[in-house]
Amino acid sequence: MRAVFVDANPALRAIAERVGGATLPDLEIAFGQPGILPSALPDALGGAAIAVIDHTAFPIEIARRCTGVKDVVFLGTGARSYMDPEALAGLGITVHVIKGYGDTAVAECAIGLLFAAARGFAAMDRAMRGGEWLRSEGAQLTGKTLGLVGFGGIAAGVARLALGMGMKVLAWNRTPKTHEGVAFVPIERLLAESDAVSLHLLLSDDTRERIAAMRRGAILVNTARGALVDEAAMVEALRSGQLGHAGLDVFEVEPLPAGHVLTTLPNVTLSAHSGFRTPEANQRLIEAAFAHCRRITGATEP
Repeated sequence: MRAVFVDANPALRAIAERVGGATLPDLEIAFGQPGILPSALPDALGGAAIAVIDHTAFPIEIARRCTGVKDVVFLGTGARSYMDPEALAGLGITVHVIKGYGDTAVAECAIGLLFAAARGFAAMDRAMRGGEWLRSEGAQLTGKTLGLVGFGGIAAGVARLALGMGMKVLAWNRTPKTHEGVAFVPIERLLAESDAVSLHLLLSDDTRERIAAMRRGAILVNTARGALVDEAAMVEALRSGQLGHAGLDVFEVEPLPAGHVLTTLPNVTLSAHSGFRTPEANQRLIEAAFAHCRRITGATEP
C-alpha cells in the first residue's frame, strides 16, 4: 500500500521518514512539498490509498480526481477548515483527525500572546527596531479575569497556566464540564466580566463570537480558528477601542496576505499559525499519524 504526505515541511518530513521506516516498513511513503496547490494533488497522490495532509485544502472536486484515495489522515483536529469530511465520506473516503498532540504547545502560545498583548511587546519591538524608544504602559495580568470560550485539552492547559500566575478563570463550554479552580458560567457573563478572552472552539455555524458584548478594552486571543471571529468586526472594534488588543495565531485567509489590514494596526500581535509547532508536538503528531496508518493497513504494533 502507498501513502503520500502531500505537504510535508522539512521538520515533519524528517520525523516521518524516521518513524514511518521504523514502524511501517511495508508501507511505501512518498512526500510532496509544502505549499502544494490543491489542483496538484491528483498528480502528487498518483493513485495512493492514503493521503497525509498537514494544511492543504482537499475540496470535493479535487477528491473526485484522486481515485485511489480511501483514507485521509489530517494532521490536527480542524479538518473542516480544509475539507468536507461528510462529502468525502460520500466518495468512500474516511477522514482521520489527530487530537491532543499539541495541547501544551498551543496553550503556551495562547498565554504567550496574552502576555505580549497585555504588555505591548510587539509594538515596542517594532518601534525600537526603527530607532524609537517607545516605553508603553502595559496591563498586569495577576488578579485579572481570563475567559475561556470552549474547554478542551488546550483550554485546560491555558487554565492551569493562568491559575498559576494568579488569574481568575471563567469558562463556557457547549456541554457541562468541571475543572478545579475554573468557574463555568454562561457565555454572556464570561464576555462581560473577562479582562481577556481566549477562544478554544472547533469551527461550526454557531461559533462566531460577540465582540460587542465583551468588556471595553479587553484582550482577545485566538489560537483556534480564524473564522470563529468576524474579522471585519474585530478590526472595527480594535480601531474604536472596544477591543484593547488582539493576539492572533489564526486567520480567515492563510497565509495572511501582504498588506492585510491586521498588519497595520498597532494593537494587534500576530503569529503565523505556529502555536502547535514545537519539536515535542511534532513528534507526537507524526507518531499519531502513523498509528492511524497502521490501523488502516492492518499492520501490527511495532
